[in-house]
Amino acid sequence: MGVDGDDAVTIPEAYAACREIARREAKNFYYSFRVLPEHKSDAMCAIYAFMRRADDIADDELMPVEQRRVVMAEWVEAWRAARAGAPTGDAVFLAVTDAQRRFGISDTLLEELVQGTTMDLVPNTMGAGEVQTYATFEDLYRYCYLVASVVGLVCIKVFGYTDQRAEKLAEETGVAFQLTNILRDVKEDAERGRVYLPLDMLAEYGVTVERVRALAGGAGMQAQERALLAALSARAEQYYGSAEKLLPMIDRDSRAALWVLVGIYHRLLGRIRAADYDVFSQRASVPTAEKLWVLGWGAGMSVGNRIFG
Repeated sequence: MGVDGDDAVTIPEAYAACREIARREAKNFYYSFRVLPEHKSDAMCAIYAFMRRADDIADDELMPVEQRRVVMAEWVEAWRAARAGAPTGDAVFLAVTDAQRRFGISDTLLEELVQGTTMDLVPNTMGAGEVQTYATFEDLYRYCYLVASVVGLVCIKVFGYTDQRAEKLAEETGVAFQLTNILRDVKEDAERGRVYLPLDMLAEYGVTVERVRALAGGAGMQAQERALLAALSARAEQYYGSAEKLLPMIDRDSRAALWVLVGIYHRLLGRIRAADYDVFSQRASVPTAEKLWVLGWGAGMSVGNRIFG
């Protein structure tokens, strides 16, 4: 039975297919899914699989960008049709549509998620030749909102909350995660013609887009470049404060999942800091053993019902 075939796919089978995608690909996210109740874990795996499919299309460098745009548009139209009730054998579409209905996830949020993915398919030169850049931190924040904060807003729909202040805190938590990703991936992104360090911050620290690309090519780091990355790290750290405020607003049975996810990402930022922001000579990561420790601690807190009361 193929995910995209014509054979009938049951909802349990669809969720199982999404869980396998999440188990294989999700890395940091999957650790947090494991401490959720099963129905919420299923929904998170479906959402992740949906995100993964969109990301894979956007990042498939075996296709030229123009072809990726066409494939993405076709995929989005197929998803919209499935969402509207058209027959589909796509397990991801079936599972994510079921999760939307169960947890009241709006079409708008998922449309914004796809919009964030397709941002990387739109040329954005802003005076930097063919390199994709963002002029200001505010522009970068909007990008972070679409690719990460929207994910956070979807997640808290699954986690459950009643205080509307949770939505802004989830938005800022997503920005913290995405800034961490940006710091970790500076080298790889520059190699792909993307410099997410905003131009206003680059200018403040006397660093050029060309210099970032040279660093990705093996040039040695200097003090001003470390200071630039430290400044972006400090902004991420401020947004991690929103995650701490968000935790007690989430339904009790989901707090451990958020705690695990924040714990792993925050440790990743700590490893970048411990390397004195040298993200060019070696890619920062949190070792599996440390992730398992965080998972074990979160699971113990969940079972013991000790997360924020």
